[in-house]
Amino acid sequence: MAAAIAAAVAVGLSSAGGAPAMALPNGSKRSTGIDGQIVTLKRTAESAYAQPSEANNGFARSARVSGIYTARINRGGGSVQVGYLVGCQVNVGGLDVGISGGLFGTGTSAANGLPGVLPIISGNISFPLAPGQVQVVQALHKNFSKKVVSLQLSGVEISVQGCGGFAQARSFIKVLASEGYSTARGTVSGESGAIQSTLYGAPFSIG
Repeated sequence: MAAAIAAAVAVGLSSAGGAPAMALPNGSKRSTGIDGQIVTLKRTAESAYAQPSEANNGFARSARVSGIYTARINRGGGSVQVGYLVGCQVNVGGLDVGISGGLFGTGTSAANGLPGVLPIISGNISFPLAPGQVQVVQALHKNFSKKVVSLQLSGVEISVQGCGGFAQARSFIKVLASEGYSTARGTVSGESGAIQSTLYGAPFSIG
């Protein structure tokens, strides 16, 4: 059986003052590349609940999120990213990480192929988000050479500031893989055609 690589971001989870966690549906996706590479993505145990923001004003929205995200490849190696699309007064259900232009708020450069990426470096992240804007938030990122990699989030807080209406989010797990996968010199190379696949979660409310 192939070995698995696991990584996690975890913080204490308290429901004090917040609604009960909402279970979100599991999901899976299988993609096949032109050279026979196979990527299978799975999302399990995902949940979210909106909670009062510590900013305590009408323009802040906050939620705690959890989930287990797994990628399996039949050969080679690759990179896996787990994150969220977060929108203010925008229905994110029809959007994906390939969107571009003015929808992105205050994101950084297009690191790792995702425009407007904000990496989570602890158990919470807070950023400004104006009405009509969407932000791509990267929660976890890992290069891997084994056949299976599993990433877990547990009670990570996502908080947006400046949103005067409803805020909505959806998770994603994205994999780029190839045989002989390498990120040397800041570029991606391989011995076969690369395959890229993204699995999205169900939209949920941040408040």
